[in-house]
Amino acid sequence: MATCSVSGIEALLGELGVSTPIPRFTQSDILRKPIDIYRNYLAGRASEVLGCDAGLAYEAVQSANIKDNSDLTLVLPKIKLRSNKPKDLAREVFIKFSSTPLFQLPIPDGVHLRFIFSTVTLPRLILSYIGDRMEQYGRGNLLDSLLPSNTNISAKKVIVEFSSPNLATEFNSNHLRSTILGAQIANLYENEGWDVVRINYLGDWGKAIGLLGAGWKKFGSEEEFQKNPMGHLFEVYEKISENFKPEKEASRRARDEGRDTAEIERQGIFAERDNFFKRMEDGAPEEIGFWRRIRNTAIAYYTDAYERLNIKFDEFSGESQVSPESIAEVESVLKARGVYEESDGSWIIDYSKHGPRSLGVSVLRGRTGSTSYLLRDIAAALERSKKYSFDKMIYVVTAEQDVHFQKVFQALKYMGHDDLAAKVEHINFGKVQGLPQQLGEVHLLDDILQASMKDAFRVLESEQNGLVGVNSITESAEVIGVTSLISQFTGLNKRTTSYTLNTKSLASFEGETGLNLQLCYARVCAKINESNSGEAVLANIDYAHLQEDPWTEVIRLLAQYPDVTEAAFKSHETFMVLAYLFRLSEELGNCLEDEDDDDINEEKGSTASKDPPEAILAQTVLYKLARQVFSNGMRILGMSPVSRNGGL
Repeated sequence: MATCSVSGIEALLGELGVSTPIPRFTQSDILRKPIDIYRNYLAGRASEVLGCDAGLAYEAVQSANIKDNSDLTLVLPKIKLRSNKPKDLAREVFIKFSSTPLFQLPIPDGVHLRFIFSTVTLPRLILSYIGDRMEQYGRGNLLDSLLPSNTNISAKKVIVEFSSPNLATEFNSNHLRSTILGAQIANLYENEGWDVVRINYLGDWGKAIGLLGAGWKKFGSEEEFQKNPMGHLFEVYEKISENFKPEKEASRRARDEGRDTAEIERQGIFAERDNFFKRMEDGAPEEIGFWRRIRNTAIAYYTDAYERLNIKFDEFSGESQVSPESIAEVESVLKARGVYEESDGSWIIDYSKHGPRSLGVSVLRGRTGSTSYLLRDIAAALERSKKYSFDKMIYVVTAEQDVHFQKVFQALKYMGHDDLAAKVEHINFGKVQGLPQQLGEVHLLDDILQASMKDAFRVLESEQNGLVGVNSITESAEVIGVTSLISQFTGLNKRTTSYTLNTKSLASFEGETGLNLQLCYARVCAKINESNSGEAVLANIDYAHLQEDPWTEVIRLLAQYPDVTEAAFKSHETFMVLAYLFRLSEELGNCLEDEDDDDINEEKGSTASKDPPEAILAQTVLYKLARQVFSNGMRILGMSPVSRNGGL
């Protein structure tokens, strides 16, 4: 654990010929991010040779773009250097830098100086750093206990609400993406050292449940419910919804024509739905008994389904769990502050009157006396604040609900809870165009998982892809099916980008797919198993065998992992971790292909020299550490790695 302290890092740097102490900058975190060691030295050197402020120099050191084929970039305008020929600025200052044990000579590029890490010292510094941390590599705050000033600091608490299916309706692509992104965001916060509470806020109250209750009286079958509880409830809801369409259309037409809709909505299925829900809110035994039964059924069903996705919730909450006292508190405060008013028998907030105007008018309590989703969400935020005393609360919900959450947060401000409003955030995401056709006709989460698993099973049986050596194709198909869904619903662009799922890549080992990640991981495991892995430890290797491509490319990428997870955390963009794993998979693939070529040449009797045992030993250590980083990234994404010849 030598590099888990500043003195330990400096001792290693001294052995590598690097002068110490390490330049210090408050923005850097050299105990978590190895590239910050390089940043500090580069900023210190730039400040020295260019005669500029050290803080400015540090801010001018940026991570290089992948296409630049460099590791760090010094952005000269940020240091406020001036030149008569700005485009030649880098060439003018280039001569002031020389190669060091950490850096090769810089490359001038317009107003940038591009730096590449020295491949002589890179392997030992980075691999030692990763080897000292292993599963903790890339995690935040885990080493803070080494610093005396931080020993008494407690972890911040964050509430992450995600998934939140409705009990009466289908589990659609928005629910699935909320589930996957929400779990990943919760994992990122946990990775940063936060105390995370995962909440599933079920749509288990309201008029949709009233409609399901009305439908049960017409179409419910105890026998069918016993066979397939969730499936039968969905069928009942579909039937009653179909019958309800003409009445809803009549109400819509009347509203569009400026007529009162009250008469239409006092009869038929409108009345059956509203009366059922009103009796629920009044605590009627029959209606509450029905609601409690379907809620317990749904929680049991979803608990099992979420477990297959490697997700566990700390709390299954829901609209039904919001207390009447909290709802009364919201209404009382809003009335006292003059923003809650009666209108045609309903109680409303006119946001257009109190600001912002764009939010319009919202009903919080309807003409029948029933509460709205908005009112319950406002009250739920108050309850959670009292219960958890959180530092932050995040709602991971589709962008289609942007206006709803703006109304919730604005209502909290109306009530005088500006401090609470500042702690809550809606993390939205773009629309995913439907589920892939090969998943078939699916309506519930378990249907989606089963269909994905079957597709993966088919591929495993038919493809000679290198994964057929796993202990159980059935178990592997489960893992790979989940991996495919996670990679597809994470996406490779910012979460607000809408996109259509690539149905061809759902069960493909080609390109940037979840299956390809699993294949790469399995190949790395197989390569480790082929060697004398017991001897493959850092203390036994000669780093000189890892100082050339393709090995150095892998090491440079491994060094970036903590920066990637930190950037993903700050932006709530989990695709960054997935994109990183695809890059790592590509670089590891280059290493594995080179070795496969050596094996082929050996089989053909080629005189081409095979790597000596010392090189193979060093390469095996690199594979072990790469596998660990791969595993760390997959854990954040919610993926379980499957290994060849090693089972699950």
